[in-house]
Amino acid sequence: MEIALIASETKRELMVQFCIAYCGVLAKHNICAPKLTGKNVAEATGLSVEELLPDTEGGIQQIASRVTYDEIDVLLYFRDNSENTDAMLRDAALMRECDRSNIPTATNIATAEAIITALDRGDLDWRNFINPKSEYNRTRRFK
Repeated sequence: MEIALIASETKRELMVQFCIAYCGVLAKHNICAPKLTGKNVAEATGLSVEELLPDTEGGIQQIASRVTYDEIDVLLYFRDNSENTDAMLRDAALMRECDRSNIPTATNIATAEAIITALDRGDLDWRNFINPKSEYNRTRRFK
């Protein structure tokens, strides 16, 4: 599965600690994140993380674009709700797109733990049928 990680500046350490705790689950999946979050998580956990553009240069918009095309299966976004209006509008657009595309989304650690646990149990395997880049759909194209 394709997992996107986003963490506001004040929540990056929390994201790193979360990824350390659930490294075993996350290692089984593909992970992408804006540059600083991705770098911090990769250094702390040894996980392979595709680093996108930094948040302020379009990294969150890159993830939103992938959500639109059903290329993200899970979004973990630890956000700081005291950010500026532009960030709030950008976040609202991303959340709206996740809702439209039925992307399981966590905006805090409690929900992230519920989603990761569900992912580990296989409760989110239905996403493999939706994501055009999933192993399931890549192998079906050639049959």
